[in-house]
Order: sequence, then C-alpha cells, then structure tokens
Amino acid sequence: MFDSKGKFIDPATVAAGRPSALTTGSNWKDPKQAYLDQQGKRPFKSTYERLAGGTSHWMGLTPRLVPNDFRMTSTYGSGQKDFPLPDWPIKYEDILPFYDKAEAELGVAADVDEQNFADLSYSPNYSYPMPRIPPSLFDQLVGQALSDLSDVDTTFLETGKSVTSLKVRSLPAARNSEPYRNRRACAGNTNCIPICPIQAKYDPTITLNEATNGGARLIPCAVANEIQLNLQNNRVNGINYITYDPRSGKKTGTGLLKARVFVIAANGIETPRLLLMSNRQRPNGVANSSDVVGRYLMDHPQYLSWGLLPKPVFPYRGPLVTSAIGDLCDGPFRSRRAAFRISLGNEGWNSLVGGGAKFGSDPNVSTVDFVNGTNFSGLNTKGVSPQALFGADLTGALGDLIPRQFRIAFPIEQSPDRDNRVTLSKALDGLGLQRPQIAYDISDYTKQGFATAFRLKKIIFSKLGATDFTHTHDDDPARFEIDGTPEIFTYGGAGHVMGTCRMGDDPKASVVDGWQRSHDHLNLYLAGSGTFPTVGTANPTLTLCALALRTAQDIDRILPFLKS
Repeated sequence: MFDSKGKFIDPATVAAGRPSALTTGSNWKDPKQAYLDQQGKRPFKSTYERLAGGTSHWMGLTPRLVPNDFRMTSTYGSGQKDFPLPDWPIKYEDILPFYDKAEAELGVAADVDEQNFADLSYSPNYSYPMPRIPPSLFDQLVGQALSDLSDVDTTFLETGKSVTSLKVRSLPAARNSEPYRNRRACAGNTNCIPICPIQAKYDPTITLNEATNGGARLIPCAVANEIQLNLQNNRVNGINYITYDPRSGKKTGTGLLKARVFVIAANGIETPRLLLMSNRQRPNGVANSSDVVGRYLMDHPQYLSWGLLPKPVFPYRGPLVTSAIGDLCDGPFRSRRAAFRISLGNEGWNSLVGGGAKFGSDPNVSTVDFVNGTNFSGLNTKGVSPQALFGADLTGALGDLIPRQFRIAFPIEQSPDRDNRVTLSKALDGLGLQRPQIAYDISDYTKQGFATAFRLKKIIFSKLGATDFTHTHDDDPARFEIDGTPEIFTYGGAGHVMGTCRMGDDPKASVVDGWQRSHDHLNLYLAGSGTFPTVGTANPTLTLCALALRTAQDIDRILPFLKS
C-alpha cells in the first residue's frame, strides 16, 4: 500500500486494510509488505476493496451460471472416485426467478436470443431490462475470424460435437445501453474501472442510497470484530465493532449491534476472517462446527494473452469488455479438465505489458520506449538497437502500433480444494485485529484448462494473423509448467473471491444451507460468493445478487418466528 505521495504504508498500521498489487508481487509472502499473509504454494492474485462492498471497482459483467454448474457431480462425476466438484443444494431452476430480479435491480443490458447456449433458459416472455451493448471493432473482427474453423483442428476441445465455428456474443453487463433508472447511457469510457465517470455502470452506492432513504443506517469508518452468541439458544446475539479515524487510522471507540437476524456479507476473505476471529465462545469460531469456514478458497485464475494485429481495431474506446465466447463453458470435457470463457478486451495492452508495477502499463510503456529508446513493450525493434524518436516519427510509430494492440483473457474454472483456505495470521492490522492468512494453489484439473486455453489461443491468433506478444515474467510467483506443453504459464487474478463459506445440505461438510443460512445458528446468514460450492466460469456478481434476493425471501419467512 502507498499513500498519496507514493510512500509505502505498512499494512500493520492500516485500520481497514486490503490487498494491493504488493499482495502478488515479489514480496508476496512478506506480511510487512502485503495485507494478506500468503503462506501457500502460489499467490492468491485477486485484490478487493472494503468500501461500499468493493463493487465500485468491478467491470460490470453479469453472465449467469449455466444449469450444469449447479450439478457437476451428477452430470460429470458419475463413476469417478473423489470427483472434486460437488452439486449445489439448489438447482438453476431455483435461482432462475431471482436472476430476473437481480438483472432488473442492477440494470443489465443483453439479448435473450443471443444468450442461447449451454442450456441457459429464461422465464416465459423474459427480456433483459435494456438492449445489449454494441460490439467493438475487435469483437467483430474475432467473430469473423472464428466463423470458419476445421473440426479436425478443434477436436482437442472435447465438446462432444463438431466445432466448426465459435460465436462471439455480447456479454451481459450491468451497464446502461440506454437511460435506465435515472442514470445515463454508457458514453464509451474505457476508464470505467475504478469507477464509471457518469454512473452508467451499476455500483452499490445506488442501492445503498435507496436503502438509506428507506431508513437504513450506515455506520462509517467501522470494522466488525466479533460475533456474540447467546449460548442458551445458540443464536447470534450481537456484533461488536470498532470505529476509527480515517485520517490517522487510530481507534476512536467501540459499539454493539443488536438485531433479530444478522447478515454477514463481507466477501469471501473478510467474512471467514470475522467468523474465525469470533472464537471466545466457540474456539473454532462462529458457524464453524464443520471446520469448513475459510476452506475451498477459489477464484477464476486467468490465462492472459496479448498480441498485435496486422490492421487497427482502435482500442481504448467503449467499456473494457463488450463481448465474449461463452460456448466452451460447458461440455463433457468437464469430467477431466476445467472449463473456460474467452473475454475480448477493448483496452489494448493496458495493465498487461511492461512488467506491471515495475515499469507501468500501456500505452505508457510503449510511449516511454519510443521516447527513451528502450524496449520494455517489445515493440521497439525496427533498428539494430531500440530507437529514440521524437516529432512526427514518434507520433507515427505510436499511431501505427497502439491501434493494433489487443488483449484476450481466458478465465478458467477452479476446482475447490479443501486446503486452499483463509485462516488467521499472527500479523495484525492497525486496529490490533488478526489479518487473513492465505494458503492457495491450483489443481491439475484447473491446469488442464490452461493447457486447452493455450492451444485455442494459438488457433485464434493464427486466424487473426496476429503476432503473439504473450510472455511470462521470470519473477512472477504464479509461474507453473504443465506436462506435455512447451509453455511456461502464469495466471492473473479475476477479482472473484469465492468458496470460503460453502453451501450444502450436509452440516458436517458445509457452512450454510441453500438459503445461505448458517447450519449452526438459526438467525445468521452469510451472503455472497463465499457460499459458492463451485465457480463455473461466469463472473460471480449476478449470481451472488440473485442469491441475496433469495436469502431476503427466507429472512421474510423466518423473521416472525424469531422473538426479539
């Protein structure tokens, strides 16, 4: 973490810490450098915010999980011993009406007919709240390039049917394609992360404002630090919290929240952290009779690739992602390897090229290369040595190269691993609370998804006539190899923190039931993507919102039976 003047801040002095780029850099195992105390084999590469749920900083992508994501063992694990992907305790049909409601609440732009793949179904006569976001020039180019494939070359995909084309579809997004709920239509700002400058993209302040206007009360600069139990009935009795001064980070007071029903929705790392910290009355922590709290930490580890096209597609226009290839998110191959989607980027080489924090990102890196005569981007190669240009030569070189840059990402399904987990570190934050300790790795099942993505990437680049600039930095702690492939792989984080408060029917093997209610405590709900038993390949936000609406229905049902 760094302050506004670029000075390093020790996470031990920060009241409400969060992961930053240092979490995944060369000092990833040093808790004096990074908020997360990472002690696993590989780094957990996703970061998050703790302000307003963190979703001000999301990309706004809202695909649904597909029906088979909810029944992996039933569909693909038959006859396999220890198949790692369990069934959910609910079916796609159970969440279907709540998907409809969540899409209305978020304001999702998409087209039902275009999303007709992988057995996705919709309520009768359903239509998305808004038309789809128009595809970019790059989206259209990829669609044309992949419209004619040889099924001989694509048999390695093991989809169970001949693959002679791959369809590029607009990706559902919580972004206005036309004015919606008093918010403007998207103006095509590629800088919509961290925030949309005109709030065309949904962010949680919209719902928070509606909630506070309806009587909800927010407690600013407050961190929950302990869940209290009534040991007579084993229900949650209250939540202790600490307040702090946002300027100094110093503790200013304490408080206690009382209620009949409690919902913890602090994401897949901070929620188990709070449950495990609440260990005065239950040594194993609250809601943890199963010893599953914090286990099965998952993300969508991403295979990131980038290249240079023979003709310009003019990136840096429109949202970061407008289209994707989703048809490979399901198929018989899932009995032995992970699925993936293909995300098409509109932001050129931004954040990918030049070595990350060490050299910055593009278009800055390429610009600096041609100004200073360096070659961190790999583009400054026309002379015997890198050229230092100025004037018309400089603008001509950049005007030729930057419009031809593109990025393609393959977010890979991660199998749940009991030993990938969140526990409590001995390292403390600025309030004296134990920080999260992370153990993380990726399985052979997930790695085989990377291997298949690599083979498909080569086909896509060939069809595009693109020069491949994908590379792995030698000091990246996420580097790994796969037997039978020549590639040295690495992965990036998707920002999708999932799996640490697993949902299930068996209280001995899960934390919450299908309503996200704790098996141990009748009046405690753990909302969010931490309850996902598996992750599929869809961005989790829409599903966690649909689950939250379903949970609200259960709270309405149970509330009259809980005495104050």
